[in-house]
Amino acid sequence: MESGVPAAGPPLFLVAAGELTGPVVILTGPEGHHAAVVRRLRVGERADVTDGAGILAEGVVTSVGKDSVTLAVSALHTVPPPEPRLAVAQALPKGDRGELAVELMTEVGVDAIIPWSAERSITRWQAERGEKALGKWRSTAREAAKQSRRPWLPELTELATTAALAKRVAAAARAIVLEADAESRLHELPLPERGELLLVVGPEGGISPAERAALREAGAIEARLGPTVLRTSTAGAAAAAILLSRAARW
Repeated sequence: MESGVPAAGPPLFLVAAGELTGPVVILTGPEGHHAAVVRRLRVGERADVTDGAGILAEGVVTSVGKDSVTLAVSALHTVPPPEPRLAVAQALPKGDRGELAVELMTEVGVDAIIPWSAERSITRWQAERGEKALGKWRSTAREAAKQSRRPWLPELTELATTAALAKRVAAAARAIVLEADAESRLHELPLPERGELLLVVGPEGGISPAERAALREAGAIEARLGPTVLRTSTAGAAAAAILLSRAARW
């Protein structure tokens, strides 16, 4: 296997882990339908495939069926997991703003997204509604990862309570809570070279005093993003861009 990622260009499709082991890949199901019907791939065109776990195959279309596409693998790349790993705890926003946040953060390069049930979150994930909402977030992340040609799919965890988030803060190499009134500025903070860099984004009404205290006690530091206040659906992506650039991942 070669190391590295080919230049951006051809469409990227996703298959299950373990399916990129041979010289031929057959896209079926939703991916096959998308390749054959939506993208209208033709014999001889380039198309790439990933398992979402660091393996990326360059392919050339050899045949097209009604809802399937067969690719001949011309090169196989293995991409190591990025370091430091960037995770974002995203407080549940109103309406479909959560899906927007997931889409933007996935395209930017966030490695893990943690839905957080903050005290002041208006939206509540309960029972079937919560399962459906989490499914939408995961589907959004999957499609955004394909669009942005990511060989690693972001992890999208189960809904976290503040207590569970505090435990993750304590285990992180560095945890940062975005706060508009913080003394520290995000772009000036020292960052770890390894381990998890955890960013916490609050809801529309802000993080409550009790939550701020719990996160600080667990080891998080507070930082402000800039002179303006961003919506919760865009703050994570903007902050992630700064951190990924400073961590030399961009």
